[in-house]
Amino acid sequence: MACILNIETSTNVCSAALAIDGNVAWEQTSYEGHSHATLLGVYVEEALREMHSKGHKLDAVAVSSGPGSYTGLRIGVSLAKGLCFGFGIPLISIPTLELLAYTAIQTKPIDGALYCPMIDARRMEVYAALFDGQLQPVRGAQADIVTEETYADTLASHPVCFFGDGAEKCKAVITSPHARFLDGIYPLASHMAPLAEKAYAAKQFEDVAYFEPFYLKEFQATIAKNKVLGNH
Repeated sequence: MACILNIETSTNVCSAALAIDGNVAWEQTSYEGHSHATLLGVYVEEALREMHSKGHKLDAVAVSSGPGSYTGLRIGVSLAKGLCFGFGIPLISIPTLELLAYTAIQTKPIDGALYCPMIDARRMEVYAALFDGQLQPVRGAQADIVTEETYADTLASHPVCFFGDGAEKCKAVITSPHARFLDGIYPLASHMAPLAEKAYAAKQFEDVAYFEPFYLKEFQATIAKNKVLGNH
């Protein structure tokens, strides 16, 4: 039975959850934004008190690894690494886009759909990936500038669910009838628990000394096909 502390700070939402054998025993979440540096330490102290009250010891720390907010990721990963050093326990990383996709698949399943988690960057820029309904990657994480052409080929053959804090601003641009926008999907520490438990069982651990968050910076503009062909 593993006792894992889960930490999620990749967006404006700050959360922590204590999971025992994959089941959430304690959790705290703030949606207020820009409070990670203040709140996360408090959450961790509360989680450790809860753990001790239940007679458990910490076996690992799982952290959402990005992409996402540079500052938020630094805060979460730094605290997670400090705990792992202090307790002498493994570090588990959970890709943020995978976490979002897992949450959408579990809470709002749609038969035959692909899932496109989106994390807001700036302007019409998002960090995004594509997964199938079994959480298998269809397209890896990329930095996208969203236009009506960005996901056109995929939408031509599949319904695609868009969600995450980057999806709202895309509603006016992605107008395909195959596009589905799912509201209320956040990357939360409590939703990390099953993914972290699976990684722990498989001993998929990070090097605590050298692990860094996944910062995805480059954006590729999508060029319309008629411009590629020279038609204006």
